Amino acid sequence: MDKRIGVIGIVVESKENIPRLNAILSEFGNCIIGRMGVPYQKKELAVISLIVDGNTDEIGALTGQLGNLKGINVKSALTKTSTD
Repeated sequence: MDKRIGVIGIVVESKENIPRLNAILSEFGNCIIGRMGVPYQKKELAVISLIVDGNTDEIGALTGQLGNLKGINVKSALTKTSTD
């Protein structure tokens, strides 16, 4: 299956699911190239950006699982062409 490179933006508005969020990120560690997390204490939220390299099924599963968590908002953008 064709691989894509992309970015996933995650906004964490509730701390209750942070342990599950981190567990999901660990499960998909094979397709995560880099991660940057920035706590925004004034607004009581955090923003995480991920750089990913994987097939669309892997990336879709990652964003789907994250998006199902309460208090977690997820958006992604991927290259249109394969990077194999």
